[in-house]
Amino acid sequence: MRAISAVDAVSLAIQRTREFLFRPFRWGTFLKLGLVAIVTEGLGNNFHSSSHHNHSSGHGPMINAPFNLPPIQVAAIVAAVLLAIIVSIVVFYLITRLRFAFFHCLIHNTKEIRPGWWLYGAQAMRFFWLNVVVGFCFLLLVVLIALPFAAGFVRLFHETQRGGPFPFGLLLSLVVPLIPIILLLALAGILTDLILRDWMLPHFALEDATAGEAWRQVRFRIIAEKRQFIAYTLLRLVLPTIAMIAVFIVLIIPGLAVAASLGAMEYGIHSAFADATGGAAAAGIAIQVFFGVVAFFYAVLASICLGGPLSTGTREYALIFYGGRYQALGNILYPPAP
Repeated sequence: MRAISAVDAVSLAIQRTREFLFRPFRWGTFLKLGLVAIVTEGLGNNFHSSSHHNHSSGHGPMINAPFNLPPIQVAAIVAAVLLAIIVSIVVFYLITRLRFAFFHCLIHNTKEIRPGWWLYGAQAMRFFWLNVVVGFCFLLLVVLIALPFAAGFVRLFHETQRGGPFPFGLLLSLVVPLIPIILLLALAGILTDLILRDWMLPHFALEDATAGEAWRQVRFRIIAEKRQFIAYTLLRLVLPTIAMIAVFIVLIIPGLAVAASLGAMEYGIHSAFADATGGAAAAGIAIQVFFGVVAFFYAVLASICLGGPLSTGTREYALIFYGGRYQALGNILYPPAP
């Protein structure tokens, strides 16, 4: 397979996505592959963390010892945190195995997930631990960068507890320097994930390479074609974003119409059974739950139908671009003529 430019690889990725998902088209297979693509690619799984801050005035009660908890509650909190960590690690490992299985499906143009799941078990385990180590190092870097700002935020907390006007000047002096740092950290995280999944994973899968061997090969190719890899990175980040925005703009009116219809239906049912008792009240609750479940499955179906092709196309784009520079991968994607 010859080396393909980052721009030319876009049309080939669209073509392979169309052939993989729609030729032949079967609803069950399409939904299965679309769901796997969304889970492995991560386009439909953006985790947002939100924190709620309660500001107390001088007239309200003050909590002087927020960590003065009984030992049983401390033990329960520690156990819950440990359980959450264990569950997160297990889920991330399963997603890693699924990424290798989907990689196998795409390069061989097969619709079966199970062969790739069992074929790359050892490689997926080593790639999983590589991601864990990289993630831990990234977290350590974030903590080290945040340490110089910790004293300032502690001071800000004490200033707000004393009452009086809010110290906006102190807040700005802490937040403004953090903005470029946060942006740089986000960019570093995105680039690290792209290097691991788009360029190093094929070496793990096809050569059973170690982390050092995979990185050396990737670095050699990046140095040899800096401009093409930079162009690929930009397109790899920009094109999915543009596609999602376009899909949102096109479907916002139909989506709002469907959501309004379901909301009106739920409101009408709730109003009809508002004063009901006994069996009638139970029937009203059951009907509302039924329509709520229907709305949920409709949202899941719409997400798979829209996000599945987009996620699959993104992964096909990565394979085609790197396959032109990695012969073992390129020969599987486009076998050479005998």
